[in-house]
Amino acid sequence: MFLLNTTELFLLGISLIGFVILSLYYLIAYGRPLRALRRTDDTLESNKLPVSIIIYAKNDSENLKKHLPALLTQDYPEYQVVVINDGSSDDTDDTLKFFQNEYKHLYHTYMPSNARYLSRRKLAFTLGAKAARYNILLFTEANCQPLSDQWLSAMVGKYTPETSIVLGYCKYGNYKGIFHKLVAYDNLLTGLRYLSSALSHYPYTGNGRNLSYRKELFFKHKGYYQSLNLHAGDDDLFINEASTKENTKVIYTSDSLTEMDQIERFGIWKEMKVSRAATQRYYKKSALTFYHLESTCFFLFQVSVIATVMIGLQGNWLISLIAVLLYLIRFIIKAIVFSKSARMLQQNPTTGWLFLLEFIQPLFNGYVRIYRLFRSRKDYTFRLEN
Repeated sequence: MFLLNTTELFLLGISLIGFVILSLYYLIAYGRPLRALRRTDDTLESNKLPVSIIIYAKNDSENLKKHLPALLTQDYPEYQVVVINDGSSDDTDDTLKFFQNEYKHLYHTYMPSNARYLSRRKLAFTLGAKAARYNILLFTEANCQPLSDQWLSAMVGKYTPETSIVLGYCKYGNYKGIFHKLVAYDNLLTGLRYLSSALSHYPYTGNGRNLSYRKELFFKHKGYYQSLNLHAGDDDLFINEASTKENTKVIYTSDSLTEMDQIERFGIWKEMKVSRAATQRYYKKSALTFYHLESTCFFLFQVSVIATVMIGLQGNWLISLIAVLLYLIRFIIKAIVFSKSARMLQQNPTTGWLFLLEFIQPLFNGYVRIYRLFRSRKDYTFRLEN
């Protein structure tokens, strides 16, 4: 007869509850972009509103040579590309002048050299917004490029009279090595979270590598006034402040995607993660808490499964088998959802690495949070003077 003592019953119950909660996260929250794409009418607005693409550049000559052509040759009737050069010491200026001779819809300007106590990126984007000829602003970065010459049509086509923000997705390429698999998995996880939240009418952040909003919205919220004391936050904190369920739309069709270049070193990615962690503490909406609860649930589920297996092996082997089956079924559900989502976003699935990555990524995020605590506040903030 299969009898359970109190400890076995408790651990098996925790494992079962964790299995149900995590499965619901995968199927409902992370699976929402998949379901929405299947049932959404992909018809875009036919009126092609004029748009200004804004790019920040600092020592990005090689990136601009590589990616500007894809931005300057979009199949779109009326647009401009605005590049803000932040005191580059390489030949960024010569590169921009070369392209400007051929493409009259390219405009570039410079950052003032005496800017102090402000994030230079935020000041650059503010200058870019002021210099922009058109009301629709579309942001990407110098190390990114659209995957299609219909990128502008796709992104701007989501605008209606009620729409002020359009969130897009930027994929990470398929590169060899565990580090790049981790970056790709983290990028996919982050993207599915903010896309899903926006689809459920709770937008809370965006990605500055593929992001659009109206110029009038930017100045209505006084630009980056709420986060002037922070180095980062030019994309996520502004969207967190300005987005609502009424004014925000998302798009992640194949024509709307951008792709970022390979991150060469672990240290660069770590600083990107630390910078984002420093701004996330200022988020005003609860969506991020929702996903933090998932991480906590996953940790407790792992502990309960391991404990159940160990206790079961001491005599009641059947509960060990049940715990292992719960873990495997949960893993299969997640692998299917994430694999289909990755293909939808034209990102190479990391299914073969998933078992390892879902352990490493939360540990690395924990390390980032601890690392940030021991860094000086001056690394993330400015002292604003009156």
